[in-house]
Amino acid sequence: MGRAPCCDDSGGSLKKGPWTPEEDQKLVDYIKRHGHGSWRALPRLAGLNRCGKSCRLRWTNYLRPDIKRGNFSEEEEELIINLHQVLGNKWSAIAAHLPGRTDNEIKNFWNTHLKKKLLQMGIDPATHRPRTDHDHLEQ
Repeated sequence: MGRAPCCDDSGGSLKKGPWTPEEDQKLVDYIKRHGHGSWRALPRLAGLNRCGKSCRLRWTNYLRPDIKRGNFSEEEEELIINLHQVLGNKWSAIAAHLPGRTDNEIKNFWNTHLKKKLLQMGIDPATHRPRTDHDHLEQ
C-alpha cells in the first residue's frame, strides 16, 4: 500500500508545464495573506489549477522572498565541495549551511559545474580523493 497521489487529475484538468506570471502572482499573494498551510488544499483556495506539489516546488525553488539569486561565490563553492565531501548528495543538508540557496539549485550547480571542476583538478567527485591514471582513462 503506497502513498496516495498528490492530486487527482483523472480528468486531465490540471495545468502542467511552465508557470505564467499571473499564476506566480496568485501563489505569492495567497501565501503572503494566509501562509501555505496545507499544500494539497492551497491550489483550490488560491484559485490555481495546479496540484499542491507543483505549488510547493514553485514556491520553494523560485518564489520565496529569501531566495538568493545569482552566481555562487568562491566561498560558497568551497563550502559546497567541503560539505559534499562530508555529507555526500544530501542537498537539503548542504543547503541548510547556505542561507537563501535551495537544495535544487545547489544540486544543479554541483552536477553542472563543481563536479567538472573537481575532475579537471584530478579529484574524484564521489570520493574527493586524487584520481589515478586508471580513473582518467575511464572518464
